[in-house]
Formats: sequence, structure tokens, C-alpha cells
Amino acid sequence: MDAIINKTKIVLLSGDITEQETEAIVNAANPTLMGGGGVDGAIHSKGGPEILGECKLIRQTLWPGGIATGEAVATTGGRLKAKKVIHTVGPVWGGGDKGEDRLLSNAYKNSLALAVEMGIKTISFPSISTGAYGYPVEKASRIALRAVMDFLGNNEGIREVRFVLHSSHDLRTYEKTLTELM
Repeated sequence: MDAIINKTKIVLLSGDITEQETEAIVNAANPTLMGGGGVDGAIHSKGGPEILGECKLIRQTLWPGGIATGEAVATTGGRLKAKKVIHTVGPVWGGGDKGEDRLLSNAYKNSLALAVEMGIKTISFPSISTGAYGYPVEKASRIALRAVMDFLGNNEGIREVRFVLHSSHDLRTYEKTLTELM
């Protein structure tokens, strides 16, 4: 399913984010930036040690205590098809009354702002925080799509935003949400 927002194409698909040929992919990272499970582990594993090396440098110079939730940083794509990885930390779901919505929205918006700053034209997102962090995909899809649509409505430069979803259930959920938001 596709949509157009201010000349930018939004694409929803089921697949493997590490196989995307967009200029950048977004990593649903943990605060340490040292890799982990799920999307984070897959990106570090497939992308190779160059990604981890740059993550270590970011930790030493910019975020010694770990990257804050909702913030975004970029590294090489290493051996990935994407040239860059934008690492962002989504919130852990705690019931919805701990600012999770705002933090999740910031993760998407700050990733897009960094992409624009870097001149990236095509970017792929996973469904941030809906795996091990436990964010309900129905809620997360609405926040993710609204954040991206709001950003694209006020900013130019990105030609395509992909949401690469891990399961057919997640894809159907995002498709339903996008239809409602259009």
C-alpha cells in the first residue's frame, strides 16, 4: 500500500529491513547502541563490525551514558545495501501514561530530521518499539504514521519513506491505520 504526502511516497510492505535498498534504514536500537535482539541484532549482524565501531565512537563522544529515548544518530551501513543506518531508541511500553506516545513520535521525527540533514532521499523504518519493548502495534502504527505524515507535511527533501513490517498482521494493522489517517 502506498500514499503520497507533500511529494513523498509512503510505502508499507512486509519484509526484512536489512535487505532494503533505500539510502538509509532505521535501527530500533537500545540505549547502549551495542546491538541486541530483534531488528537491532539483525542490523548489527548483517551490517558487520563497522557499524558497532561507529556506535562505540558515538557513545564515547556524544552519548557516554547511552542515547536518550526518542533521539537519533547515524552510522555507516557497513555491509548492508543501505549506505547509512539511523539508530533511534523507542520507548518501552509502560501502559501509556509515561510519555510513551511523545517519545515514540520523537523517534520517528528525529530520524527523519537527521535524514534530511544528511541529504538522504529514501529511508526504511521498522515498527519501532513493538517487539521486545512491548508497544501495542495498533497504537504504535497510529503514532508512527501520524509522526511521519506530520513531518513530511512540513519538510521537503525525502522522496520515499518505507515501513518494512515483520509480519502480515503488522502490515495489515499499518494499512488499516494509514487508510484511516488519509
